[in-house]
Amino acid sequence: MRCLGLESSCDETALAVWDSTSRQILYEQVLTQVDLHEPFGGVVPGIAIREHLRGFQVLLERFNKTFGFSEIDRIVVTHGPGLIGCLGMGVAYAQSLQLLLNIPVLGVNHLQGHAFSPFLENYQTNKSFSLETLCPHLGLLVSGGNTLLFSIEAVNGSYQFNIFAQTVDDAAGEALDKGAKLLGFPYPGGPFIEKYALEGDPQFIRFPRAFPQKTEWKFSFSGLKTSLRYYLEKQTEEVIKSNKASICASYQQAVVDALSKKVEQACRRQKFKSLGLSGGVANNECLRSSLEKIAGDYQIPFFVPSKRYCGDNAAMIAFVGSFFQAPLKLNPNRTLEEFV
Repeated sequence: MRCLGLESSCDETALAVWDSTSRQILYEQVLTQVDLHEPFGGVVPGIAIREHLRGFQVLLERFNKTFGFSEIDRIVVTHGPGLIGCLGMGVAYAQSLQLLLNIPVLGVNHLQGHAFSPFLENYQTNKSFSLETLCPHLGLLVSGGNTLLFSIEAVNGSYQFNIFAQTVDDAAGEALDKGAKLLGFPYPGGPFIEKYALEGDPQFIRFPRAFPQKTEWKFSFSGLKTSLRYYLEKQTEEVIKSNKASICASYQQAVVDALSKKVEQACRRQKFKSLGLSGGVANNECLRSSLEKIAGDYQIPFFVPSKRYCGDNAAMIAFVGSFFQAPLKLNPNRTLEEFV
């Protein structure tokens, strides 16, 4: 079965084809909007929607010329969570393709795509690789919009997700970007925090870590951001400039510690066969190293996507769509709100 994936949950317009027989990504294209949103310090929904409308037209024309729709057996589209107008663009194009090609459409949860992404490349390189043998699996999903600690259980040939902890306010990636903005970095600021942190002392400032107790299954990062703002307000520009690397390192360490603490608590609570990290913030080497160490301590394999598959992409959407066998037939008269 060949699945054509469409992704448009935020500011990436993406298209990809996963072949479940050869276990390969046969086609992949991504259009990014980062440069358009940078002057505004974040994603502007109206601009994002406009670019998705244009982007899918460009990508589908390219796809038709180089690959062809006759090879596709199923359309898989992200239907949430995300910016509703952006999701609507992907859903609308999926509906159009369904009517044109008369093939089934499957709506996929964007977070499930990220949850499965650590295994995508393993399925391609190892023909005997199976997620089922790695369950129960503990996963940490960290992005600009979501922070989730969850497990995947193999149940009667399918997969069941259980959420252990999630953020009650800001996501970890959002906290990194907002902290970077306070420090004068452009959007998206998370990578700048990481770059400067390499030269800094992570013990320079002790920023707060929310919900440290093992009975508190939550994440919170709004207080961390506020703590940074109060700290900066009390310092001179000269002090901030001369210590920026250590401020970044301390701020980043607070995020990594808060995430790692809950992962370790979950490993103590239950025996898992594998540990995974996914989402845009999975690109952060400090976080990767911290979770890899935890996996080593508990003697379980650690899975993380290559950096190209950490951010939003259609490959993970097409890939996860092949695990489900109940296509969703889109009704042209169904409202977007009802579908999402």
